Amino acid sequence: MTTSNGVDDEKRATLRRFAALGAASPLAGLSESAAADTGESDARDAIAGYLSTTPGAHFSKIRDDLQLGTGETQHHLRRLEELEVIERYRDGDYKRFVPAGRFDEFEKQALGYLRRETPRGMLIELLRNPAATGGDLAAALDVSPPTVSKYAGELEDEGLLSREDGYAVERPETVLILVVRHADSFGDAARQLARNADQFLTYDG
Repeated sequence: MTTSNGVDDEKRATLRRFAALGAASPLAGLSESAAADTGESDARDAIAGYLSTTPGAHFSKIRDDLQLGTGETQHHLRRLEELEVIERYRDGDYKRFVPAGRFDEFEKQALGYLRRETPRGMLIELLRNPAATGGDLAAALDVSPPTVSKYAGELEDEGLLSREDGYAVERPETVLILVVRHADSFGDAARQLARNADQFLTYDG
């Protein structure tokens, strides 16, 4: 059984780890100065560092991964937004967060869908194999064809996928760069794609 001291030690270690990323990021100066007068730099630098490696994360994921309380997370996110260190955007039922000024609207939508298991798998499979059919995607991801069709419709509505002639990722090099740059936060399939990314940077248009 973990003691309360053990939980606190684990939380502090998690915050320090992500705070180190925050301190090394372009957001460091803003996040440190934002918290200097309140003594809250560890938590805020941790959020900044976390979002630099996991852009598009939603509120609950930030809270849980950094082992913060709900009110604590709300407080720090709100303050970082006010200082224009991070920005929030709506993705369906989710409130997602990214470093401020780093991503355009297309990239924000892409990050949101890359944070969801099945759409991420579809996009990665189509980057790997642009000729993949709906049936190919269903087999590769071990989901039903109606599930693929459902998410394909959502991706098309958001401008991330074309279904004019089969399935085609819109702005594929942009999506590929997002996957490669943040592969560690997207899981094994993304890491595998990242290791061979140079093979896929040959799209037209």
